[in-house]
Parts: sequence; structure tokens; C-alpha cells
Amino acid sequence: MFSIPESKKVEEVMDLEITSIESNASVQEAINLMFDTNKKNIFVMDKPKELLGIISMSDIHSLLKRDIQKDISVKKVMKTELISVKRDDTLGECRDIMIKNSIGVLPVIEVGKIVGVINQAHIRDYYYMHLEDYGITLSYIIGQIKEGICAINKDGVVILWNKFMEDRYEIKSDDIVGNPMSKFLEGTISEKVLNRRKGLSAVYSTYKKKGMYGLVHAEPIFFGGEFAGVVCTELDITDVENLSRELKQTNDKIRYLETEVKHLSRGSFDDILGNSYKLEKAKSVAKQVAKTNSSIFICGESGTGKEVFARAIHEYSERKGQFIPVNCSAIPSELFESEFFGYESGAFTGASKKGKSGMFELAKGGTIFLDEIADLPIGMQAKLLRVLQEKEIMRVGGDQPIKTNVRVISATNKDLAQMVREEKFREDLYYRLNVVEINIPPLRDRKEDINLLVHSFLEELCDQNGKPMLNISKEAYKVLQNCKWKGNIRELRNTIENIVVLSNSSMIDVEDLPSYLVEQVNVINFDEQYPLDLTKATMQLEIGNIEKALDLAKGNKAKAAKFLNIPRTTLYYKLDQYNISYGGE
Repeated sequence: MFSIPESKKVEEVMDLEITSIESNASVQEAINLMFDTNKKNIFVMDKPKELLGIISMSDIHSLLKRDIQKDISVKKVMKTELISVKRDDTLGECRDIMIKNSIGVLPVIEVGKIVGVINQAHIRDYYYMHLEDYGITLSYIIGQIKEGICAINKDGVVILWNKFMEDRYEIKSDDIVGNPMSKFLEGTISEKVLNRRKGLSAVYSTYKKKGMYGLVHAEPIFFGGEFAGVVCTELDITDVENLSRELKQTNDKIRYLETEVKHLSRGSFDDILGNSYKLEKAKSVAKQVAKTNSSIFICGESGTGKEVFARAIHEYSERKGQFIPVNCSAIPSELFESEFFGYESGAFTGASKKGKSGMFELAKGGTIFLDEIADLPIGMQAKLLRVLQEKEIMRVGGDQPIKTNVRVISATNKDLAQMVREEKFREDLYYRLNVVEINIPPLRDRKEDINLLVHSFLEELCDQNGKPMLNISKEAYKVLQNCKWKGNIRELRNTIENIVVLSNSSMIDVEDLPSYLVEQVNVINFDEQYPLDLTKATMQLEIGNIEKALDLAKGNKAKAAKFLNIPRTTLYYKLDQYNISYGGE
């Protein structure tokens, strides 16, 4: 029963019994012979196996319609231009010859002699005998193939639906075969090819089963130049697609980390330099909430080290995912959603054909740090709020939500509470982000930490620039300690780097400091009380500044005059005027 189609030879099925008549016999005798033998065609031979021609029932019918007498000889009406075949020709070749020439019988010739006959009945009977066998074999083979095979005719009616398709779509062959495919499935690739009549291949995600992906190839079928239908094959690539997505996310993480690694600061709390009370309090609160899943809001001026704190919290939390910092002020408003949540292939013009993972996907199982959160557009605030509430994201152009387990730490140097009152920031998002608030003190409020920071920066930057370790004088340190440091730790580090790069000696003195720092120290202290008498107040200010400048210059009057930005002769005049005695040149 289980068999394959064979290419049958003529000699295997030809009829060896040849019905013939002599050429001098009458047409009436030929008619009688056809009736007696039940043959529609008889061959004309005067000698055994020597073929002269052929006469058929249709030929005789044509003669009778022309009133030709039945007593005329066969040789006058027979056909002498015969088409013949050979023993080793195939049945398929014989069938094609018959169809092309509109004939029903073919003599089998060998060395000029007729050795057999093959007719339509022989071919038909042979194929009919094996047709059911072939059908069963083909049906079993198609059913065992581990990929989908289906076919629809030119009207969209399903004519083939194998077992793979039954299992995949949960539609039985008995139900769908004989019905339009559109009755069961919408927007299929087969229907697109049916309408366009051009082949199409695509990866798709079916709505029948969540997270199921397939690779489909559909091709139009033409017979004799006429469109007959569509044949479609389908391969399950769900596992491949999932692995591809995971690989893509991993590659995105690798590329992101490659660009970030040089900028990564050490995140341990032990590496946050300083032991002032305010700083220690901030670190204590951060450690306490680090191992929770609560959202954390970090407040602090620019340059106070908000990202350093966020990294330390992430490391202390022991979360397995990555730490992903995002500067909200650096992202164009139209790109926020795709940067945050990623996008699918072809989501918009210019999008990567492979799609892209967003920051929240990269931070899966880890921490995302949203710096400058105050610059987040209002429209994006609503979407971020939904992510925090639902714990899932949706890629741009996607239709499947992606679960996310991300710790959110946000930070700003702006008054976010005031922005909420001014309706520039969503109140619900503010409270969602500000579950725990950590305030990082500015450098001017932790002056006792400046010495530690200065020496740490000196050690780091001297090593980076290939210079021996520099020392700093007490006077220079005093200037650094009394500066306002509006840029906080960042400004201090940049200042130390400037000093290291430009230094020509092993000791950093006041004159090696940037002039604007010294000028800051010389600015009047508004907390100091002066008399209302302007003359006395001016005198008191001048005396105080002259003594301070001489102290910084170690009594060197030339340096002191430079600090005061006055000529040395004017300094000598003031010393005499106010009776200030100070040694030195």
C-alpha cells in the first residue's frame, strides 16, 4: 500500500494482440471487424507485422457523413502518416503524444515492425489502479513533515491542510478543507499571495497563540499559464525568535556596556569620600533602602555625586541585572519612548530592521537611574507612571507587553515639589518616584571633607598624567576650603586637574591656584558686621583684606599687592596709613 510513483515503460502495459485488416478489404468489412472485436482502431497490414496504415471509427463516421460507399477498399481511406512509440518509452510520454495530437492509440514499432499497441485505456487503467495508493502515501508523508503545508485554490478555498497546521492553529483538516481560509484565519500570507499572485516570505506572530512565531513561504501556482492557487509552507521559529530576541538584548547590553565602561565610577559606599555628618546620614539612609524594591529619589545640586550614590545603592542591593544610567535632559523629546522602551522592526522610518531593546529592557532585573528627571516631557511622564504601576513595557510598534523587574532611582537638581505645584510635573508620578528621598549635601556644607577629596584627586590625577605626587600648602588648602564650590565635587576635581596639568613644582601654593578662586576668598563676608559709618567700614574692610593678603603671601608684599590687585606703592601707602606692621619684602 505504501508506495511511490514509478515511471512505467510502454512494454510493461502494451497490448500484444494486434487487430488488423488487409488493405484490399472493404470499409464495410472494417466496420464489421470493429464491432466483432470491440475496437475503435484497427491497423492495415497485408503482411504480418508490416504496418501500412490505420483506420478508426471516427474516420468511418466521417466517410459515411459524406455518403461514401461502404464497398470501397480500406487503402483508399486509411491514414498512412502514423505516430508510433518504442518499447522503452514511458506512459507519460505516450499520454502527452495522445493529448497533443488528439489520438487514442499508438502502435509500438521495433525495427520497422509493429510489436504491440498502447491506447488511452491502458494508460487510464494503470494510473487509476495506483492513484489511491499514491494518495495514501502522499497524505502520510505530508502529515509526518515537521512543518506546515497548506494549499488554497484560486477562490481561496483550502484544499490541503496537514497535521502540523492542525496542531499549530487548533483547526482540524476535516473542518477547514473545502472552506475559504478567510472563514478561519484573517490576514494570512496565503491570502496576500492569492491577491497579488506573487511569492512572499515573512516572519509573523499569530494571534491564535501568544508568543508564537512562524516563517512562512507562499508561492502562486500556475498550470498552462493560468493561475490555479497558492501553496504555503510554514516553519515554527518560536524558539529561534526567542533566542534571537535574547541574543539581541545581550548584544545591546554588550554594546551599551562597552561605551559605558570607561565612564563607570566605582559604586561602593566605601568609595564615596567624606565623613561629614550630613554625608554619613545620606549614606546610612541609602544603605537602609538599597535592599528593598522601593523607588528612590535623590536630591542634590549639580556635581554632588548623585549618580555615584545611585551606583552604590545598586551594588549594595545585590540585584543581578545591570545599572543603566539615563540622562533625561540629553534625549530629544521625540525619541524618549523608543529610547526608554525600544522598538520593533519597521516601527518607524529609519528604524533598525532588527528592532532595538530600550533602556528598561537592558536594565531587566537591575536598576535604571533617571537623572534630570525634571526634564521628562509631560506626555512621557504618563507612560513612565504606567510602567511603574503595571511593571511592564510595550515596544514602539509592538503588540506584546514585556514584563520588567526594574528598580527605579531618579534624581534632579531642581525643586520638583515646586514644579508639581506649578503643574509642570505630574503629582502622581512625583509620589510614585519619591517613595524614599535622599538628600546629598553640597560641598560648601561639608567643608571638613574637602581635604580628603583634594588629596584623593591629587593622587588619582598625578598618576593619570604621569607626574609625581604633589603636595599642597596650608595657605592653598585654606583657599580651597573657603571657596563656595557652586559646581561641588565636579568643580573641585576639575580644579585639581587644572592645577596638576599646569604645575611646575612639587608644591601647590596659593599662586598656583586659579585666580577666580583667590578672588572668591577675598570677597566680603556678609555675615560680618560693619559700622554704619561708611568711612570706618571702608577702613575696616581695607585693613582686614590687607592683613589677609599678607598672610596668604607669607609677608611677601609684592604677592600681597597682586592678590589685592593694587600697585605695590599703593600697598606701602596703606600700610603706613593704617599703621600695619608686617615683615617681608
